[in-house]
Amino acid sequence: LHNEQAIHELANHLQIQVGPRDGPGKIQMEIFERCVEHKLVNPTFITGYPVEVSPLSRRNDEQPETSDRFEFFVAGREIANGFSELNDAEDQAERFQDQMGKKDAGDQEAMHFDADYICALEHGLPPTAGEGIGIDRLVMILTDSPSIRDVVLFPHMRHQQPPAE
Repeated sequence: LHNEQAIHELANHLQIQVGPRDGPGKIQMEIFERCVEHKLVNPTFITGYPVEVSPLSRRNDEQPETSDRFEFFVAGREIANGFSELNDAEDQAERFQDQMGKKDAGDQEAMHFDADYICALEHGLPPTAGEGIGIDRLVMILTDSPSIRDVVLFPHMRHQQPPAE
């Protein structure tokens, strides 16, 4: 994470597409997902995710470029995601702005700016943490399904663009 040139060189060597707004944290995650994630067969916790890919997670006190976040993997799949909530309204607003720029550049996973959430944070949020277990991901493992779409009962539907005339 500290040597941006080395991260770009490794991504290039692995033929990972790097977008113009992709920072070292995003590229690091692409490398992790391509080279490591599928090899995490035994139950494994991964911690210290880059802040760049953790827009709602609190910064780590000792390493502010990383977040207080973990993911739990089994059989090469993410089962749970947990983190300490970011409760600094100014930092959260900056991250939402960054996410908006990424969304405008085509990143479909980027978040929108949530002004109501920022307003709520300005009124105060005590230290908070949470974790979510993906039951659908557990079912994927138990049924040996190749895609989460095969096991989700109520999949999210994206609005389809009308056909161009």
